[in-house]
Amino acid sequence: MRINAISTVAIATVAAAALIAPLSKVATAAETKLVTKPSAYSVSVTLDRLSKMLTSKGITVFTRVDHAAGAKKAGLDLPPTELLIFGNPKLGTPLMQSNRAIGADLPMKALAWEDKDGKVYLSYTAPEALKARYGISDKDKVFQTMTGALGKFTDAATKAE
Repeated sequence: MRINAISTVAIATVAAAALIAPLSKVATAAETKLVTKPSAYSVSVTLDRLSKMLTSKGITVFTRVDHAAGAKKAGLDLPPTELLIFGNPKLGTPLMQSNRAIGADLPMKALAWEDKDGKVYLSYTAPEALKARYGISDKDKVFQTMTGALGKFTDAATKAE
């Protein structure tokens, strides 16, 4: 009788673990990967350059958020930190057709920020990280296009002429 009780508890424990495991998934490095590039320009100039390049290619710039200005309004200090939100429905929509939840990370975002030493960086989530995070396996070409375009645009925005 004791063996049966232990077996029943063991089976129940394994079953519960199997149900809970997917819910408590820990993000892998690929899912959280940020691409960060040093910039030769100030935070605002870096995003000005990026915004100009994006719009020249028909990519919509939705908004720009000045986190440092927001902090100042709250009576707090934050070094220059600005976020640019942009996207292209021709690329984003097919991804959302595969997994609507990717809309939580779309449109794309690029963060220009200044560190404590006054160095400026531009960061964005790697498209491959979004692919992994949302398990989208049927849109490789879209992710490749996004990766190439973001690489070119952010390089041009951050590198000295």
